[in-house]
Amino acid sequence: MAKKLKITLVKSEIGHKRTHRRVLRSLGLRKRNQTVEKFDTPIIRGMINKVNYLLHVETIE
Repeated sequence: MAKKLKITLVKSEIGHKRTHRRVLRSLGLRKRNQTVEKFDTPIIRGMINKVNYLLHVETIE
């Protein structure tokens, strides 16, 4: 079974780079404290690494 990640936006995207805001949108995060679940893939990990200072990530089995 593939692992999933629980990704929560903990800081606002306001005032940050446009590319970082686009990464958040592509992850499906639009509002602060919003949570999404994504499969743990290298693509998703790369997006998380780019904006990790705005996120809180948990692993779900």
